Amino acid sequence: MKLFIGSMQLGLLYGILALGIYISFRILSVPDLTTEGSFAFGLSVSAAVTAAGHPILAIPAAILAGVLAGCVTGVLQTRFLVHPILAGIITMSGLYSINLLIMGGASNLSLVRADTLFKIIPFLSKQSAQTVLSLVSCLLTLLLLILFFRTHIGMCIRAVGDNADMVRASSINVDACKVLAFCLSNGVIALSGALIAQYQGYADISSGSGILVIGLASVIIGEAVFGRRNVTFGFISSVVGSLIYRFIIAIATKYSPLPAYMLKLVSAIIVGLALSLPALRLHSAIRRQKRRNSDA
Repeated sequence: MKLFIGSMQLGLLYGILALGIYISFRILSVPDLTTEGSFAFGLSVSAAVTAAGHPILAIPAAILAGVLAGCVTGVLQTRFLVHPILAGIITMSGLYSINLLIMGGASNLSLVRADTLFKIIPFLSKQSAQTVLSLVSCLLTLLLLILFFRTHIGMCIRAVGDNADMVRASSINVDACKVLAFCLSNGVIALSGALIAQYQGYADISSGSGILVIGLASVIIGEAVFGRRNVTFGFISSVVGSLIYRFIIAIATKYSPLPAYMLKLVSAIIVGLALSLPALRLHSAIRRQKRRNSDA
């Protein structure tokens, strides 16, 4: 039962990460490599502000940090015409040094003695506070994003991802929409990092390593369950995919005969299978169609 609850809590917190990745990966159709840097940026800012005695202020500070990171990537792409992947790499590389600076030059920062959001909620045990805060944070972020992408600005961003040339012909500022989308995406990703830092009680400079692949796996697993429909279903399926991914990881590590240090290998295999699902389903459909044609 403890394994299930812990996996659910992490699934919800990483579900916020998946929401941010969905914005860039599906809505803008750009694999934004800033993700790994902005996640660790939110994590380190949250940890530093929390260690200073301000756990609530740490959340908006981390979101602002992610927004700034997304703004840099967006400006590099739109104003300086840097390739999207290279723009993300440049921002991610720069953020590594900035994150070390924020944490005082140390590779990790402990919050064991600090008051975090998960400790200051009254009338709740630590585990109950973790469950409630994880659920509320994820659902609130999900609801706000769904509502935002139904507004005029949100619809413009969606249109830019579908057909930028058509939007440009409609006198809409495509570059501004892209920059705003990257700011929103990385702000949400940094929020996930901020909550994870306070949840686990420490921040580590390497926490962002491989986080993009995990987020993509969550999005794709969710799409395998719900299918690709509209943006609302896409956001919901991303959160569900994150929960499924965390449960798979928990089961695989608990019942696997491999030692604990093989966790990265198990994770890589699961992510690889998740990313291969669309291709496997396509090949299966093609084989079935060929079989029908031969029978006819």
